[in-house]
Amino acid sequence: MGEPNQGIVIVSHSRSLGQAAAELASQMLPGPDTPRIEVAAGLDDTTLGTDAAAVSAAIEKMSGCDGILVLVDLGSAILSAEMALEFLDPQIASKVKISTAPLVEGAVVAAIMASTGADLETVAAEAERALEPKISQLSSD
Repeated sequence: MGEPNQGIVIVSHSRSLGQAAAELASQMLPGPDTPRIEVAAGLDDTTLGTDAAAVSAAIEKMSGCDGILVLVDLGSAILSAEMALEFLDPQIASKVKISTAPLVEGAVVAAIMASTGADLETVAAEAERALEPKISQLSSD
């Protein structure tokens, strides 16, 4: 496959959680093929919440990517991500997919898949299946 050109945006109510998820995903791929990951999390370093304008800004930083996968932690993060799309140029918004994937596992799998040069649909599909190994392992006990 080719050079990674799928971006990942992590939207979390907690800045520290969002940054930790991004750091974990990035550390799984030490090398030149690490995809771009942006974090739009928390209202500030200590205040929980999400901000549609911050999500929009994080997505805009990825405007050069072929596709942008947005991972969210809780319901209102989905609302912020959806609202952020309304702030964007339609050409950028058309490259965005808001994912149902789990935040941490999804970020790791998305980063791995994006590093292979996979397209957005493949990255998103694999991220959404990120819990399957855990489910399989725990159900066999």
